[in-house]
Amino acid sequence: MFTHKELPENGEIVLVKIKKVMPFGAYCEFVEYKNIEAYLPIKEVAPGWIKNIHEFIREGQQAVAKVIFVDNEKRAVDISLKKVSKKEEKEKIDSYNTEKRSEKLFKQAIVAAKKEAQEAEIEKTLSSTFTSYSEIIESVSEGKDIGNVDSNFKSALSEIVAKNVKPKRYKVAYTAKILVYDTKDGINKIKKLLNDVSKLGVNVLYLGAPHYKFTSEDSNFPDAENRIEKAQDLLNKE
Repeated sequence: MFTHKELPENGEIVLVKIKKVMPFGAYCEFVEYKNIEAYLPIKEVAPGWIKNIHEFIREGQQAVAKVIFVDNEKRAVDISLKKVSKKEEKEKIDSYNTEKRSEKLFKQAIVAAKKEAQEAEIEKTLSSTFTSYSEIIESVSEGKDIGNVDSNFKSALSEIVAKNVKPKRYKVAYTAKILVYDTKDGINKIKKLLNDVSKLGVNVLYLGAPHYKFTSEDSNFPDAENRIEKAQDLLNKE
């Protein structure tokens, strides 16, 4: 249902499978793009000088790469492995896995609602609003209406999502430095203050005097942030 454009863009993080390894590079096939290959030059495999390319990559290996060159006319694409950061690699793999899981849940709902014959029609309707299966699943998990599609399918999808998807949680945190200039009763004042903060629904973690970490978590980001702001106001006041 959700198809990529014909060619990736320069700088895009992509998932590839190494198809053929040669002495000075490798040809790769895209996992999310069809009917197009990418070339991986040996200098883009890893940092530093590479004597034997086979020590770094192998045929059949799946990898996260960055697009470094696109020729739209010739449909030629060059990619790099060494230009992908650990963060980019993790985010891409997580995103791909989430999309595949979401597609699986979507297909399960089609079967559960016995709407196999209407699957193409349902997908077409949803594709005018959503760009991925994961967007659909996220909307359902948040209790949002996904649009004018078959009611039996929507009910089935809601039930499947409720059983298989944990609601997204938002976490807001900051570190504070707390000082009390009272040598007689300062510790008790800090303890009482931290207890009052905890009553707001904010978790308090002692990092080592005089630093404390305050964390608020909720399925709704504004609510989590609001509790932190109340804690901050209380700290500033005291």
